[in-house]
Amino acid sequence: MLESNIKSQLAAYLEKLQFPIELQAALDESPAAIEMNSLLQEIAELSDKITLSYQEATLKPSFGIARLGEAPRVRFAGIPMGHEFTSLVLALLQVGGHPPKVEAALIEQIKALPGELHFETFISLTCQNCPEVVQALNLLAVLNPKISHVMIDGALFQDEVNARQIMSVPSVYLNGEAFGQGRMGVEEIVAKLDTGSADRQAEVISAKAPFDLLVIGGGPAGAAAAVYAARKGIRTGVVAERFGGQVLDTMSIENFISVQETEGPKLVTALEQHVKQYDVDIINLQRAESLSLDENGISQIRLASGATLQSKSVIIATGARWREMNVPGEQEYRGRGVAYCPHCDGPLFKGKRIAVVGGGNSGVEAAIDLAGIVEHVTLLEFGAELRADAVLQKKLYSLPNVVVITQAQTTAVLGDGQKVNGLQYTDRQSGESHQVDLAGIFVQIGLLPNTDWLKGTLDLSKHGEIEVDNRGQTSLAGVFAAGDVTTVPFKQIVIAMGDGAKASLGAFDYLMRH
Repeated sequence: MLESNIKSQLAAYLEKLQFPIELQAALDESPAAIEMNSLLQEIAELSDKITLSYQEATLKPSFGIARLGEAPRVRFAGIPMGHEFTSLVLALLQVGGHPPKVEAALIEQIKALPGELHFETFISLTCQNCPEVVQALNLLAVLNPKISHVMIDGALFQDEVNARQIMSVPSVYLNGEAFGQGRMGVEEIVAKLDTGSADRQAEVISAKAPFDLLVIGGGPAGAAAAVYAARKGIRTGVVAERFGGQVLDTMSIENFISVQETEGPKLVTALEQHVKQYDVDIINLQRAESLSLDENGISQIRLASGATLQSKSVIIATGARWREMNVPGEQEYRGRGVAYCPHCDGPLFKGKRIAVVGGGNSGVEAAIDLAGIVEHVTLLEFGAELRADAVLQKKLYSLPNVVVITQAQTTAVLGDGQKVNGLQYTDRQSGESHQVDLAGIFVQIGLLPNTDWLKGTLDLSKHGEIEVDNRGQTSLAGVFAAGDVTTVPFKQIVIAMGDGAKASLGAFDYLMRH
């Protein structure tokens, strides 16, 4: 099942096992069980510290990983290949005693979490956001004997998905109750469990000395700005709601010059590693709420946690977010049929009818990908024609299970109170209203800059973007901006990085002159 080069790499990793571990499989007669058994046998053959046994479990096929003689606290209900293969490798190593790359303070915080906590994470193997959640919860289970976690492949366990009406992944349950949806890192999960940690963290943040340059945002623009600033030898900090930003949700990147193809999470890992090579204070999981200048021209950045940071100069690189349709029913059925990530949630709609709203590159690419999974795709475009590249349109129109409707204004998301069952749109030419019966709606209509917290503080364009000059300077002295949050045209990763570097150099020049 595993290719020879993968086997060789895995065998090398498994040499790091410090304790014997046991793979405890619970199998049935399904083809997936046969495939799982084959995978487990191959893994067991790679190390004399691994044994394979067969046990009973509620979910079949599944397998647990435990130290020899112990009950498993980490379980995979599904075959962790694709994006989840790294989750499997890390689980093997960590259960086997290999130390995780986590700060000592966070490890102690995990070990101190109270109560019996049983987590379930519903995933899809094509979801690039799911592995971070799976790996985080597996780590909690490894470090704390009162915590257990099972990864559940939604495509393999459709009955469980339907019973809980799961229509978005990753979906996390704690002791049978909904705990969270979407990408979450280990720090975010622990903060949610340890209710007192936010106040403690706010005190630590507020006590930090003023920065020379504080970057607000941890995407490509923010990372580039931090690297350029740190290389100048000035005191640099990065405060981010989540390091990596929107790139974490990007599946395939094929236009980043010198890198022929990569994925968003891989690029973010590389960005973070590069930033951490320098003396940069990364303050993660913190959202900026307001910005002002004191009488000495020092920026005061207040965070949603209540903490306040000070800096002589600032670069705002808060990026953008998916634009919403803002129609009745969208918020009500968000995560229950209304989705924004086709790669993450597409497999949950296997064999069903769905719609894609948006005829740009993102919308057409989503429709093409989903057409290979679902029964039928209806693509709705507001304008008179699609805006996607010609090569994408040609591929789209070649698909037999796709219908394209232009001049269509989506007016409502319809549902039965539990989940989406339709969409309403108006023909912009005739004015007639139409209804499409479907199970899911994927919204792909562009981006909105994350500037709501800056209204009234500095100059914004009519689209809400921060107005900047050719050095990245905003209308506020000592405050610069870079990337998708600004008026700079063409929202691309490579442009955002260059923009971040330019703003950083502009900020450094400002510091030297003031």
